[in-house]
Amino acid sequence: METRQTPPLENSRKLPGNFRAVRLHLAREPEHPEGDPQHGYDFLMPLKDDGHIDPKTYHAHAQACRVRRFRPGEEDAIGWLEYEPGGVWTIRYGRGDADPEVGFRFRDERFVPGEYVSIQGNDDRTHTFKVWEVRRP
Repeated sequence: METRQTPPLENSRKLPGNFRAVRLHLAREPEHPEGDPQHGYDFLMPLKDDGHIDPKTYHAHAQACRVRRFRPGEEDAIGWLEYEPGGVWTIRYGRGDADPEVGFRFRDERFVPGEYVSIQGNDDRTHTFKVWEVRRP
């Protein structure tokens, strides 16, 4: 089974030391009883030591907080992690994207290997993903 790799971010050496590359794989669900490592997300985002997103660092470096969504049979979608009023984290794939994906309770979630997070797609379906890898970019 092929494993896709995230392209390296240019100038990642200039980012604060708490930026991490985070990979999510689709967890088990009825259509994918074993999960699916070919369906997921790669995030570049700042994390606190406990694995929570660091909003302070995010606000100082928002343009560096990138997302890549990968799915079988589709081209990768490249976008940005954005912080919305009320503490909601979204994923937008184009400026002015009126229908972003929403990270369900991302402000409360810990991005550490083995944990689970949920993302509501722009089709209004929520999927659960397993945090597969967290590493320095």
